Amino acid sequence: MSWAGWAFLSACFAALTAILAKIGIQGIPSNLAMAVRTTVVLVAAWALVLARGEAKGLSELPQKTVLFLVLSGLATGASWMCYFKALALGPVSKVAPIDKLSFVLAAVLAVVFLREKLTWPLAAGCALIVAGVFLTLKG
Repeated sequence: MSWAGWAFLSACFAALTAILAKIGIQGIPSNLAMAVRTTVVLVAAWALVLARGEAKGLSELPQKTVLFLVLSGLATGASWMCYFKALALGPVSKVAPIDKLSFVLAAVLAVVFLREKLTWPLAAGCALIVAGVFLTLKG
């Protein structure tokens, strides 16, 4: 499967995540809900790595790689903490669109720090996402 197929599956699972998390978070602290979900992700990720025999290169990872993966993990944790708190306090139909502003922020950061090319379609798509978020918040 191509990267686009995997990305589409990611979007589908992310949509399910919002709905399932909103149902599961009812009546418990948002941090506890996030910790349970994180534990499941941790166990599943290591099971996949071990099943595929990919753990053998762990000790050979460059320090720069480890540093940036740790920072990415911390950013993921912070994102999930904020996301679960937002779900606990608000409706999925308002939380999810704001969360998807991550696309716009990631695109801007990719252009600035990774020197990815800013194209008119990318700029227009980002503008439409921002407009869509504002529209959903008004409804």
